Amino acid sequence: MEAEIEELPPLRSRPIAASLILMFGTVALVFGIALSVSFGAVHMSLSTVWSAVFAFNPDITHHQIIQEIRLPRVLASALVGAAFAVAGALMQGITRNPMADSGILGLNAGAALVLALCFALVPGLSYNMILLLCFIGASIGAVIVFGISAVSRGGFTPVRLVLAGSAVSSLLYALSEGIALHFKIGQDLAFWFAGGVANVKWEQLKTITPWVIVAILAAIVISRSITLLSLGEEIAINLGQRTQLIRVIAVVIIVILAGSSVSVVGAVSFVGLIVPHITRYLVGVDYRWIIPCSAILGGLLVVLADLGARMINPPYEFPIGALIAMLGVPFFLYLARNERRGL
Repeated sequence: MEAEIEELPPLRSRPIAASLILMFGTVALVFGIALSVSFGAVHMSLSTVWSAVFAFNPDITHHQIIQEIRLPRVLASALVGAAFAVAGALMQGITRNPMADSGILGLNAGAALVLALCFALVPGLSYNMILLLCFIGASIGAVIVFGISAVSRGGFTPVRLVLAGSAVSSLLYALSEGIALHFKIGQDLAFWFAGGVANVKWEQLKTITPWVIVAILAAIVISRSITLLSLGEEIAINLGQRTQLIRVIAVVIIVILAGSSVSVVGAVSFVGLIVPHITRYLVGVDYRWIIPCSAILGGLLVVLADLGARMINPPYEFPIGALIAMLGVPFFLYLARNERRGL
């Protein structure tokens, strides 16, 4: 593989910038987590946060609040932010579609539909089973979107894929809302549709963490092959890549990342759209740098979004899905305008 990479034309890559992002981004993420844990309806100092984490005393109320409420939600924010960002980077790489994102292309909506069915038909399911069904739902959403795009005249184009994703997502969300109305579970699903980490528990976090970490590591392992695919099908094939196998592996990783994240925070879109674009602008087109940097920046984005959602109108919380969408929609429209020739 090293020889194959060396035969490529020089890539527009900035390893120094990527190294700085990994270094200072990690520091910023840790500081953002500490800051987010300290803010809330009851403000706590960073020293209190430190003692609650490293010298926990169950008799201290502030320690209990940090350990049982704030810490799992903030760590979940970082984890799902990284997952959504890496999923978006992989989708953009394998489809060469700058507007690919798990929310835009139907994965989140498919997982949400399965969640609605779970709440309506089998409300007593364990979280592990819900997680598995979210994987299945995300897979169904992706298959429908890519299937519709593939049978269209002219095949895949970036804008056609997004249009199919938008239509399928609207249909699946409408079905979810219909199920919610019929079975009177609208209040249970409201959290998932709005997107948020307010109710995350340690059990959920412990369940998804191994899945997300393994999936991100697997994405890093295949990152060189994703770089070749992003340069074009012919280049990848000429350099001996098994393009279909790489795509299948990448899609499995994407489904795991998106399904895990939606099962915890609900339908949060645009993280996987915004972060990979910013990362590519900063570090270049080499996915060996894009994927780990996207994970750091994605985690930082969602942690800061959760912090901002709690500070807009305290003590009430603004849904982080809506807050991120306020950034993502203008960004999406900008990309759609640049890709209008693909229609």
